[in-house]
Amino acid sequence: MDKNYTEVTIAGKTYTLGGYEDAEYLQQIAAYINTCISDLHQVPGFLRQSADDQNMMLMLNLADDCFKARKKAASLEAKAEMMEKEIYNLKHELITNQLRNENK
Repeated sequence: MDKNYTEVTIAGKTYTLGGYEDAEYLQQIAAYINTCISDLHQVPGFLRQSADDQNMMLMLNLADDCFKARKKAASLEAKAEMMEKEIYNLKHELITNQLRNENK
């Protein structure tokens, strides 16, 4: 599989990103980062912080989003597994009841 390269703009600077994902995905990543930056610009006092502190806040927010997404994904996976078990049990119960009715 070949790497895809695309130009994206993040915080007003143009970067060439390379990856195995398609260009649209890489653009979505850049748009997400730009949204996070824009959100931070609305926080009182953010722009008075040093560039290092601003970058640290951005990284902390991105990591927070990542951890929340992982937690939600794990919760949804557990719920899906529980529902699959419930479906299996209901199917088993249905078959058992059908066999009982046939034997009457």
